[in-house]
Amino acid sequence: MELAALAALVKVVQAGSFTRAAEAMHTQKAHLSRVVTNLERELGVRLLERTTRSLSLTEVGREIFERAVGILGAVEDAERVAQRMLAEPRGVLKLTCGVEFGMIAVGRWIDAYLQRYPQVSVDADFTGRVIDIVHEGFDLAIRVGELPDSRLAARRLGELHYGLFASPDYLARRGIPGSPEELAQHDLLVFTAGSHRVGWRLVQGSENRRIEAPARLRINNSFAVRDAAIQGLGIAQLPALVANAALSSAQLTRVLPDWHPPAVPVHALFPSNRYLTPKVRAFIDHAVHAFSTEATA
Repeated sequence: MELAALAALVKVVQAGSFTRAAEAMHTQKAHLSRVVTNLERELGVRLLERTTRSLSLTEVGREIFERAVGILGAVEDAERVAQRMLAEPRGVLKLTCGVEFGMIAVGRWIDAYLQRYPQVSVDADFTGRVIDIVHEGFDLAIRVGELPDSRLAARRLGELHYGLFASPDYLARRGIPGSPEELAQHDLLVFTAGSHRVGWRLVQGSENRRIEAPARLRINNSFAVRDAAIQGLGIAQLPALVANAALSSAQLTRVLPDWHPPAVPVHALFPSNRYLTPKVRAFIDHAVHAFSTEATA
């Protein structure tokens, strides 16, 4: 049974004739008559008593009519709810991301998102654990790095840009390297999480260099690597978002500015593209915009 057939029956009864109903629905009287006749045939009952001058509901027709009015009203209510939801994100947005990227960027995104959408609240989990967002009930995850094959939908938010940095004091003491090969004579401060566990890869246009020199410090927190570089302990590979403040205050200096590590993609992952709720869509759109304005050299 189609909603269109029920809507036709309701309109005919409310208009009092097929002619007036057809005019109101901008269709042909013969078409409406066929629709109602087919509905009667499908249900196996007569719904309307027709004469040349009037029509009236049968007993079973009245029962079907009243239920049809209720069904169509419920559909209209559902459409209004959907339209309202599309117009204004609301509810609790539950998201997860890594601790560091949460501190680098996502925390700011959340602050601005909450200010923009007063009907939304956020439940954020910044963790080193890779959360199964489907089974643990999260709306989305922000992930840094290449994505494995997954049943989750994803949208690329942007990419993290990296550079090599050292303190002016360190460079005054040890000299400024003029090529990637000279890094082997320096103290290296190595971030050991994610794709940075083994060596450094530097690129300049189509050229690539792999740096495998021993590290003076190996640690899995980029803020700790940054602080060690500020203290003059060596040359660090850092996301520009982590190094920028120290760079602006002259606590750090860019090393080999023509060479840089490959950029690292950042994605939003969510269970499905098909029924993306307004609160999730709005946060992802906000994150894409924020990334484009924050992104770095």
